[in-house]
This record gives sequence, C-alpha cells and structure tokens, in this order.
Amino acid sequence: MQLRTARLCLDCEEVHDAMRCPSCASETFTYITRWIPAPERRVRARPTSSPEAEVFRTLVNKEPPARPTGKRMLKGGMVGLTALGLAGWFLRKKPSE
Repeated sequence: MQLRTARLCLDCEEVHDAMRCPSCASETFTYITRWIPAPERRVRARPTSSPEAEVFRTLVNKEPPARPTGKRMLKGGMVGLTALGLAGWFLRKKPSE
C-alpha cells in the first residue's frame, strides 16, 4: 500500500486504501499523510517543455497568412481564367457539317 493512498479509519483505527473501511464499513477516514509527510516521488523535476510541445506551440501561435497583394491576385486570376477558357474550349460541341 502506498503512503499517499493509505487512510486511517476514524471509527476502528484500521489502515486501508478503500473508500470504506474493510473492518467496520465506515466511510469516516483521514489520510495518513496528514501526520506522516510523503517524500516526493520524482527524483528529478519534469521538463517544462518538450520538442513536441515547442512544435505545437509554433503551429498554434502561427500568424495568419498575409493578405494577397495585387500582383498575386492578378496572377491567380489569370491562371483561373486561362483554366476556365481551356476547359470551355475542350468541352464545346463541334459544329455539325
């Protein structure tokens, strides 16, 4: 039984780790760590950050993309119009002779 989970029944003074005392079925208890300090389980402290957390942080805090400039919009519009024109030219019906 771990010291952190050990409980002292206040009715029959039984030490247990369940929600109810196994001896008297009482739910009145207190944790043993109230009187006996439990040592820290970790030998070394947890790292405050990891490489994965840094990658996630950069993805979440990424600035929104810049608004397209006039030159970029013109270039994108011309490509789109060209694609539509070519599609219409290939899909048109051939005149019957």
